Amino acid sequence: MAAPRAVLLLSGKRKSGKDFVAEELRSRLGPDVCTILRLSGPLKEQYAKEHGLDFERLLDASAYKEKFRQDMIRWGEEKRRADPGFFCRAAVKGALQPVWVVSDTRRLSDVEWFRATYGDVVQTVRVVATEETRKRRNWVFVTGVDDAESECGLDQGVAFDWVITNEGDEVALGEQLELLVQSLHRSL
Repeated sequence: MAAPRAVLLLSGKRKSGKDFVAEELRSRLGPDVCTILRLSGPLKEQYAKEHGLDFERLLDASAYKEKFRQDMIRWGEEKRRADPGFFCRAAVKGALQPVWVVSDTRRLSDVEWFRATYGDVVQTVRVVATEETRKRRNWVFVTGVDDAESECGLDQGVAFDWVITNEGDEVALGEQLELLVQSLHRSL
């Protein structure tokens, strides 16, 4: 595994468009330069193994995943308490591109692990959208999910390097992403 030249830790509320922003960044930088890493992938894979579940179905936006979400959150928190870097190490394994976009950073312990491991190449990116916009994207508040650390862990305690507003205005989003991409090109 080559050391990254830039690590972007994306965070934001459900349906803020974190995955969309991550995909846009990879598209603009190119797949040879940028890879998207997901902390939830290793979590869901291990959870599926330990509980005899269908890993692939836990990855999609289905009722199947929602049925297990709260228990998966609880289980993941137990794993993190025992080893804060468990899912971070699994996510970066095999990453070769110089730019890593972690599309689902959710906790201060994730930010701390990446900063301790990769230092000054780490940048935090908050993707924001109003509740109204998120509702248009089919977001509905779920008690035990939207008020859990997995959704609120970075609402405080992090001074974000970048804040990307994603309200559905393609031009405004494009301008913000272009500034970020230009900054990344300077570090490559």
